Amino acid sequence: MSEPLKASSMRVQEFLSQRGEAFVVQQMPDSTRTAQDAAQAIGCTVDQIAKSLIFKNGETGEPILVVASGTNHVDTEKVAATIGVSLAKANAKFVRDKVGFAIGGVPPVAHSENVMTLLDNDLLQHEQIWAAAGTPNSVFKLTPSQLGDLTNGRWLDVV
Repeated sequence: MSEPLKASSMRVQEFLSQRGEAFVVQQMPDSTRTAQDAAQAIGCTVDQIAKSLIFKNGETGEPILVVASGTNHVDTEKVAATIGVSLAKANAKFVRDKVGFAIGGVPPVAHSENVMTLLDNDLLQHEQIWAAAGTPNSVFKLTPSQLGDLTNGRWLDVV
């Protein structure tokens, strides 16, 4: 199921290994770029995919990470009203510059800058979830509790 890790995925694996848990980044033979692709490659449901979406803080230009269930669309107005910060769309260059990963492989951890992190309450209904691990073909399994611990994220309704 797994192939050798690429440099971006190794960065994620090293971050995870330093946290004392037995997380294993897997380089998949098939694409995990979209939540649907990831679920199919892993053999789980789409709502078990923890997709990492980078937005731009509308006031400061800093990155904001929303980790959402694979079936959910983030309601940026609702999130902005909850956290008091407007969310603007982030382009591929912004994402790579601010977090160090390309769209389609952004993990919830191991970013090159500190990132405000918001976590989708819908992920809490699952025993295990899967997140991107640095490339459009790499993933790792974790629990929602571990996601909260690793990211220091704030749980909220994002849809």
